[in-house]
Amino acid sequence: MFAACCIVTLTTLVACSVSYTFNGASIDYSKVKSIQIADFPVRSTYVWGPMGPLFNNKLKDMFSSHTRLQQVKRGGDLKIEGEITQYQQRNKSVSADGYSSQMELSMTVNVRFTNNTKHEEDFERSFTATQTYDSKNSLNSVQDELVDLMSKDICEQIFNATMANW
Repeated sequence: MFAACCIVTLTTLVACSVSYTFNGASIDYSKVKSIQIADFPVRSTYVWGPMGPLFNNKLKDMFSSHTRLQQVKRGGDLKIEGEITQYQQRNKSVSADGYSSQMELSMTVNVRFTNNTKHEEDFERSFTATQTYDSKNSLNSVQDELVDLMSKDICEQIFNATMANW
């Protein structure tokens, strides 16, 4: 009897097709095998040239390194598309002498997600990240690092929103 229970339990565990990982993703690889990630164009009024390619590469790398999904150009089981809609800087705080002491840089990305195997999970949503820097620094001197950090943050938000079924 004990052996039969062990065999049934082991068979159930082996037959389970949903993969749970430590990054929060839960993907049923028996149903979802491919993902189509379109390049996100920059549609904000303020543009920094390398921002688009940097963001696009980070997003594709995130899914490549955290899932077993095959990235395809067309007809993916999952589809992610959108655009970078906002990139701006603003004063965050003012010092006692009345001058800006900190600046805040923000980036917003609009995402359309389509799950062709389960359309009730489809959505369109905006994701935003911000970074603060000392106003003594020029934006040009910190922009590479800050855009990299914001892109990583937004890619993680997108990954969690599309792959984590809580």
